Amino acid sequence: MATFARPENALKRAEELINVGQKQEALEALHSFITSRRYRAWTRTHEKIMFKYVELCVDMRRGRHAKDGLIQYRGICQQVNITSLEEVIKHFMQLSTEKAEHARSQAQALEEALDVDDLEADKRPEDLLLSYVSGEKGKDRSDRELVTPWFKFLWETYRSVLEILRNNSRLEALYAMTAHRAFQFCKQYKRTTEFRRLCEIIRNHLANLNKYRDQRDRPDLSLAESLQLYLDTRFEQLKVATELELWQEAFRSIEDIFGLMCMVKKTPKSSLMVVYYSKLSEIFWMSSNHLYHAYAWLKLFSLQKSFNKNLNHKDLQMIASSAVLAALSVTPYDRSYGASHLELGNEKERNFRVANLIAFDVESKPENREVLSRSSLLLDLVAKGVMNCVTQEVKDLYHILEHEFLPLHLALQVQPLLTKISKVGGKLASASSVPEVHLSQYVPSLEKLAALRLLQRVSQVYQTISIDNLSNIIPFFDFPMVEKISVDAVKNNFLSMKVNYRKGAIFFGSKSLESEGLQDHLSTLAESLSKSRVMIYPPGKGTPKLGESLSDLVEVVEKEHKRLLARKSIIEKRKEEQERQLLEMEREEEAKKLKLQKITEEAEQKRLAIEFEQMKNQRIRREIEERELEEAQALLQEAEKRGKKKGKKTVLEGEKLTKQSLMNLAVSEQLREKQEMEKRLQKLGKTMDYLERAKREEAAPVIEATFQKRLEDEKVHHELEQQREVDLSRQRHAGDLEEKRRLSRILENKNVFQERVLTCRKAERDRLRKEREETISNIIQSRKEERETKRKIIYFLQTEQERQRKAREEEEARKLEEMERRKKEEAERKAKLDEIAEKQRQREREMEEKERQRREEIFGRSAAPVLPKSDLSSPRPVDAPPTAVPAAAAAAPAPGPAKFVPRFRRAGAEAAAQAPPPASDKWSGSSRAEPPAGDRWRDDRRPAAAGGAKSWMSSREQERRR
Repeated sequence: MATFARPENALKRAEELINVGQKQEALEALHSFITSRRYRAWTRTHEKIMFKYVELCVDMRRGRHAKDGLIQYRGICQQVNITSLEEVIKHFMQLSTEKAEHARSQAQALEEALDVDDLEADKRPEDLLLSYVSGEKGKDRSDRELVTPWFKFLWETYRSVLEILRNNSRLEALYAMTAHRAFQFCKQYKRTTEFRRLCEIIRNHLANLNKYRDQRDRPDLSLAESLQLYLDTRFEQLKVATELELWQEAFRSIEDIFGLMCMVKKTPKSSLMVVYYSKLSEIFWMSSNHLYHAYAWLKLFSLQKSFNKNLNHKDLQMIASSAVLAALSVTPYDRSYGASHLELGNEKERNFRVANLIAFDVESKPENREVLSRSSLLLDLVAKGVMNCVTQEVKDLYHILEHEFLPLHLALQVQPLLTKISKVGGKLASASSVPEVHLSQYVPSLEKLAALRLLQRVSQVYQTISIDNLSNIIPFFDFPMVEKISVDAVKNNFLSMKVNYRKGAIFFGSKSLESEGLQDHLSTLAESLSKSRVMIYPPGKGTPKLGESLSDLVEVVEKEHKRLLARKSIIEKRKEEQERQLLEMEREEEAKKLKLQKITEEAEQKRLAIEFEQMKNQRIRREIEERELEEAQALLQEAEKRGKKKGKKTVLEGEKLTKQSLMNLAVSEQLREKQEMEKRLQKLGKTMDYLERAKREEAAPVIEATFQKRLEDEKVHHELEQQREVDLSRQRHAGDLEEKRRLSRILENKNVFQERVLTCRKAERDRLRKEREETISNIIQSRKEERETKRKIIYFLQTEQERQRKAREEEEARKLEEMERRKKEEAERKAKLDEIAEKQRQREREMEEKERQRREEIFGRSAAPVLPKSDLSSPRPVDAPPTAVPAAAAAAPAPGPAKFVPRFRRAGAEAAAQAPPPASDKWSGSSRAEPPAGDRWRDDRRPAAAGGAKSWMSSREQERRR
């Protein structure tokens, strides 16, 4: 970043760079100066630098740089001279607007220049080629190339300025002016998308203004000037929205105005309220909300009559006629018939919201709620004197449609009045804020109302009418349209009629309609049955009817109360569910906004990175071009110097040369010099060849003589050297012979020593080899033993594991077998016990049977009287016949020939037959003594029974213990 000692140096440096065509470097220098922290004290030079900076940004279409610089400059001059920032911003917007207009005029001029002069050649070849390649017209192409970039830059300028001035209380007027200019830009060029974004931007600025109330320079909406500026901005937004026919955005602008007034608890001036209600009437008319449209006209009439002193009678009559016709255009029935509770709740909230907008009640209270309906609207028209100001045609039309009863002639009387009313309209002279009044727009709705009224009157008089007669008395509609209108009226419970195409007639009345008959047939049946019951069973004279009816009434009231409570809880649940859904939708919308904002920020960062890379590449390319140009100029200067030395003139002037011409000239000069150098070298080569040939011809005899002399000298030298080598060889041979004779004396000693050394070394080698072999064999043996031990251990472990596994399996099999054996023994023992118990029970039954028979025999044959129970305790002998016991014993075991008799019973019967009769009776006092010897069956039976019971009890006890 460049540093400057004074701000004037930065401005001077930027101007120098601009003069040499380096605008990008100038812009970077000024940007680094503005963003530097060294120059934060404002001076007049800062303002000049900012003017130059915004001019460069506009010329190069650098909106981001301009916004960054203006934000930095705002921090510099915020507390010192805020008007300087205002002047800079105005200059910035003026330059942007001028550039956009200039581009637009250039595009128009280019389009005019592209017009065909030759009538026979309707298209030029290049235009035809471009049309096939791009598929665009000439104007579209010129707009996209010339106009669109500057319009985008102008739109970005407006957005940047609004963002900079949004929270500055000292520049509220400039903020409002910028917003107005942006609105006019959208209006002039039909930019609907940008207009919606602009409205959203201004709406967000106001929301943030209310959200962050503790900011230092925040605008105060309680001040009259600030409020008026914000109101003017919103009303301008409303006007542009209606002119662009963006009705949804216009309604949101209405809500913005109402919300702003509710925020400050003030009502705007009457002139603004006139604009408010006039635009509101247009919005409601375009949305087909005739009721709200009529209420808006009523409010507009009241305002004009009360506050417009210049309003003449004719204009007031037009406004009053519009209000009355708008009220008559409302359908005479309520469309909420048959709607669900949720729809009714939503309709109620919507009516309350619109009622607040129409009444403009900044302090909304429940007791101030106004019910919007057609009947109340007509009453207000009469009460406020609107009917006294309308034209005679409108008054007659109102009287015919609302009060007169003309079943057959209503449409015929309404038609001429509608014809006259459709011709009335025009611009109002004394009410400039009111739009043009055209009463003809209400004619279709009034014709529909006339048809409905006629059908209603006819249904009250006739029960049946032919389709042809009905078509004749409604001249402005054909029958399909009348049928469509009547279907809607029947659906909303305004009429009751049925069309029979077979008979060609229309039937009126609810009795002939199946839907109406089925609707209350249960209640009708209940009433008829109640009357029949009263006739058959008349109530008594003394019967208290009041008590019965009251008890029934209490039950009905309780049921109705419970039903209402249940309905209330259902409604509350539905409201909670709806609120939850709204909250979820708001959260989703917020998440979508955050995601979109994140995507936008990422795209902006990518764009900035791409711009930075493009700027860097342009700068590098420009530096390369400048370096090449300097090199070309240096080459040209060298060529000129060489040309001057040789007395040649320069072909071209350096100032008029381009880069390519300089390069071509330098290259041609180098080629020419190279060719001249080659010619000189060829000439010099020929000269050197001549000289070299002459020198060699003169030196050839001298060289030959010198060579012969050198041969002779070398021959003599070779002979001397050879003789000296022979002498030296002889001397070396004699010395070697002498040395051999001297050493031959110790040859034998040398052999003995050599033999001794070799013997020692061989013995040592054999010893070491033997030790090595022994060591290796020991190692092999030890490793073999280790492997054998390891194999044995592994085999032992595997054997032990196998043995343990088999032992576990055998133990498990043994346990399983033991368990099965125990289960089997237990089952057998249980079966035996059951069998013993069954035998015991059989014995007891037989004993009881035998005892019973014996008693019967005893009591049957006994002559003694039956004693009372108290006398049985005293012993009293009874003389039984001697054949009692044998008969009793023989009576029981008397089975048939095929019946099985147990052994104990057979033994008892035989013993009883052989035994003598008892000496005393069983029922005597000695009944507990030992039985007689002849009574063997008792002795045989008791031990068995006792033993069986004991064994059975012991088995049960054993089972319990187990």
